[in-house]
Amino acid sequence: MIETFSLPLPHGITLSVRAAGQTGRPVLLFLHGFPEAAFVWDEALVRFAKPEHGGWRCIAPNLRGYERSSAPATAEAYRARHLMQDIAALIDAVTAAGPTPGRVAAVVAHDWGGAVAWNLAALQPQRLQRLIILNSPHPGAFWRDLRHSPAQQAASAYMNFLARPDAAQRLSANGYARLWAFFRGMSDTSAWLTPALQAQYEAVWAMGLQGGLNYYVASPLRPPTADDPGAAGVELPDELLRVRVPTRVVWGLQDQALLPGLLDGLSDWVPDLHIERLPQASHWLLHEQPAQVLALIGGFLPSPEGAG
Repeated sequence: MIETFSLPLPHGITLSVRAAGQTGRPVLLFLHGFPEAAFVWDEALVRFAKPEHGGWRCIAPNLRGYERSSAPATAEAYRARHLMQDIAALIDAVTAAGPTPGRVAAVVAHDWGGAVAWNLAALQPQRLQRLIILNSPHPGAFWRDLRHSPAQQAASAYMNFLARPDAAQRLSANGYARLWAFFRGMSDTSAWLTPALQAQYEAVWAMGLQGGLNYYVASPLRPPTADDPGAAGVELPDELLRVRVPTRVVWGLQDQALLPGLLDGLSDWVPDLHIERLPQASHWLLHEQPAQVLALIGGFLPSPEGAG
């Protein structure tokens, strides 16, 4: 069964949370991306809460700006340090009754959730034992390719559209036609988008899109334009990019927005790296190949008895 609750954090943000499993058990934390929400992890929450799959306490928050979580109005409130603060405070709250307060056994993250997770693992490695990333570029690799790869610049051009002041209005017009095109434009198949699942998405989108779009407004990591240097105007010191926790990256090679070249050189920043490439999956690999993705997640988790 999926629990839902609101979790007020000490710094004034409240996150709406989906969870499964027994309180007090070692925690797995799942972070979603755009334009999704915590519900996309429901199958994972139920699976890994079962005793035969570890009996974990599984937590999936709606990130700030999404669903019923706090949605500050200013774009500055969506910069990386604020997003990390949310997740660090969430970890403190959900692990307080467990064996390793302040530390989860693993963070599993996709898309923008992955961006938060990469930063957390680099800057606060004591917060997690392992990191599992689904199609979310390491910030160093993304920074590199947004500056030097014309192919990745073209593939990421949509980011500049999503940062426009009128993006929410345009995306919600005509029954969210542009958002559905966003899903279909990042893969060759959308057979997994059933009417029931579409209804779940639209229920979340109806609560507001601007919070999720503010991640794009706030981030300097986007393709350059005539008016904005984008990633070329940023310096990212290597010492802030190194991830020293064991990391598995699962990548759908058919992702048309985040190209496979983003995996090149990743071990320079992540020494304990395990890459799993899925040739037939796209950006939406969790939906397209759920059994395989969940097996790859499960195969990289620590023993619950040794978690922490």
